[in-house]
Amino acid sequence: MLHIEFTTDLGAKVTVDVESAAQLLDVQRQYGRLGWTSGSIPTGGYQFPLENEPDFDWHLIGARKWTSPDGEELIIHKGHAYRRRELEAVDSRKMKLPAAVKYSRGAKSSDPEHVREKADGDFEYVTLCFFRGGKRQDRYAAPARRSPARTEDQAA
Repeated sequence: MLHIEFTTDLGAKVTVDVESAAQLLDVQRQYGRLGWTSGSIPTGGYQFPLENEPDFDWHLIGARKWTSPDGEELIIHKGHAYRRRELEAVDSRKMKLPAAVKYSRGAKSSDPEHVREKADGDFEYVTLCFFRGGKRQDRYAAPARRSPARTEDQAA
């Protein structure tokens, strides 16, 4: 039996038993829908393949999509709003990087040092997720929405 510790959206610590590793992502999705998280953001953010970005299941990390009153799509994670940023490929003598998409926000003084990244000038930011390269992994995709069950009246 596996044990996974979640932090609820109100800060309580909850331990959940998981029968097998095969069920782990389903359990993370289940509790992530509630805004519960099972870890802290790693340095540089969570890393996923670029091909997973369009249908990534944000519940896996306790996050959700939200549209602002201005129509901007954001990702909400632990009360913070992260914006989508597209990064162009870099191909120079010193560096070669494929295109990427990242979700980030401006850093706050209360953010731990290890998650703060320097930008131009004095500006710092925090990256939640970074999508670059790699091969698509279906296990990170949001489950397809199922059509409503048919009733006997509809079947007739």
